[in-house]
Amino acid sequence: MLAGYRRSREQLGAVHRTLANLRASATSEDGLVTVTVGAQGQLHELVIVDSAYRKLRPHELAATIVALSEAATAHVSRAAGEALAPVLPADTDPEALLRGTADLTPAELKPEAPDAEDSFEDVTWMQAGGGRKR
Repeated sequence: MLAGYRRSREQLGAVHRTLANLRASATSEDGLVTVTVGAQGQLHELVIVDSAYRKLRPHELAATIVALSEAATAHVSRAAGEALAPVLPADTDPEALLRGTADLTPAELKPEAPDAEDSFEDVTWMQAGGGRKR
């Protein structure tokens, strides 16, 4: 039993090291921008070629960076899921687990509609007694 525990612990350690070292990059079609992210989508490197500032307007450059970050994050998430899969139960979706949605149904993932009683639209704090409706 102890040997099995040690094997599991070693395997989990190997997965952790793999996840810690995972990186994915995405480069724009024109080669002006490259984004590199880690296993959780954290930005590790952003390379912008000098000529990008002359060829792209600020909003275009920003949109390019965001799109490349999303693409690189999607790629690294798949790789992280593949690295994590061997230590998970067979029916577990590793990518859903990494997103934090592994055991949630689609209905549970929908944002809740605000309760009508929680609306402070007609409330003013400036009146005496505070919090009365206008």
